[in-house]
Amino acid sequence: MHRSDNRGSWEFQPEDTLIEKTGKFPSSLAQANLNGQKKAGSAVDVPSLAYRNEDIMSESWRQHRKHVFVLSEAGKPIYSRYGNEEALASTMGVMMALVSFVQAGGNMIRSIFSDEHTVVFLQKGPLVFVSVSATRQSEQQLRSELLHVYHQIVSMLTQASINRIFERRKNFDLRRLLFGSEKVLDGLLDVMDSDPSFMLSAVQCLPLPSSSRDTLSHILQKAVTPNLVFSFLIANNRLVSVVQEKTVLEDARLKPSDLHLLFNLIRASSAFQAGEIWTPICLPLFNHDCYFYAYVAYLDPPECTVCLVLLSTDKEAFYALAECKRKIEEAFASQNALQWVTNTPLYYVGDIGVANLKHFLYKPSKVLDHHRQLPQFTCPEMEVAYRSQEERIHLLDLYRNMHNRIHSTSRPLKLIYHSAGKETLLAWVTSKFEMFACFTPLITKKSAISELTKLLRWIKKEEERLFICQLPKYSSAPQPGRSSTDRGRSDRPDTSDTGLLSLL
Repeated sequence: MHRSDNRGSWEFQPEDTLIEKTGKFPSSLAQANLNGQKKAGSAVDVPSLAYRNEDIMSESWRQHRKHVFVLSEAGKPIYSRYGNEEALASTMGVMMALVSFVQAGGNMIRSIFSDEHTVVFLQKGPLVFVSVSATRQSEQQLRSELLHVYHQIVSMLTQASINRIFERRKNFDLRRLLFGSEKVLDGLLDVMDSDPSFMLSAVQCLPLPSSSRDTLSHILQKAVTPNLVFSFLIANNRLVSVVQEKTVLEDARLKPSDLHLLFNLIRASSAFQAGEIWTPICLPLFNHDCYFYAYVAYLDPPECTVCLVLLSTDKEAFYALAECKRKIEEAFASQNALQWVTNTPLYYVGDIGVANLKHFLYKPSKVLDHHRQLPQFTCPEMEVAYRSQEERIHLLDLYRNMHNRIHSTSRPLKLIYHSAGKETLLAWVTSKFEMFACFTPLITKKSAISELTKLLRWIKKEEERLFICQLPKYSSAPQPGRSSTDRGRSDRPDTSDTGLLSLL
């Protein structure tokens, strides 16, 4: 499908069609290769079965703080965060019965509240998502998490493929196409519990001197090939640099959610560390019906902390992008640039010099000239009190509560001071920034605001180090003679290959 109306001048590969006659299902994440030759299926990780086989009748299963279920409109189980989907078939059948009963009355079920749990429903086309939460998260926050789960599934299959499959076979078992992807969804739900990126709808950048970041971006700008659309440099799940084709229009800008899904996909499998990976991926908020083709390679094996991701619209561009990677490595080596990334120091609250401060989240309203293209945030590394997973989740739960209150649709606020026993929190939203700060428990409101003023001065001073302040662009002409509108069999992936899901 050629999309020149609002997607620049590139040609998108259309979603693959379901092959009814043979009974085979084309992998919509087809042809992921290691080193351009070896099939990624040879580097399969063995997924953890700890939660997959959990007894749904056990007390431990009931005590999980949050359950997430995915099912089809026909009531067929697709995914469960805990427990085996087959064992939960009757439970999911009850969920679908509730959805259908309310729909029969001309309404749509959105949520159910009890003393201890909040049940939130989200229906997207033929798929139904349900969250059963014992946390203090709001209905809106839980629905946002379900939407991320939906987008992660779309990133692997495309929305058009999902809709077409269920139009033809309403009782289709989608697990046949998603087999092996459970840990991608598990990883997404895990990271949403402890990473504020999702709550803030923003990307965290690696702190780096602006001169170093500019040099890295310039190197990425020079290593281009036709149909290359985005180039990313990532370190420890933080964005280091991004450059884009200059014909990317404002209404087709990259969203933070797409980057979160991309980061999670890479983080979910160690197979990405085995060599050069070539795989289709859909970015749902950019275009939910078509694929980019992602070239993924780590630049610092065996540590595998610095990752290069190149997104192209040409499914045959693997070797061209491998050549781009070679040029980038040569330029990095000539300037010892990789060391700038691997050796850059992260920062802690102790480096800031603000009394009583334990942690903070800061999201500016304007960093880039066109800030909407890349919303960003910064926060210090966790101190000793918040090093464990439980403590990190506890702190983020407090932030979520403040975020929900300050962004309330019925009663939005500008400033909240809240004492939470072990810590005191202050949320502050202005036209220029959004701030959530955690202090020691006995600080007064006046002192907290005074300390935040000092913090804002420090952030302003360090702004160019903490954020990407420019989005470099390059020009890349499409490859002549190639068209993704050709729906012939030659453009389809090998239906016998399990595609990117074989990495998982």
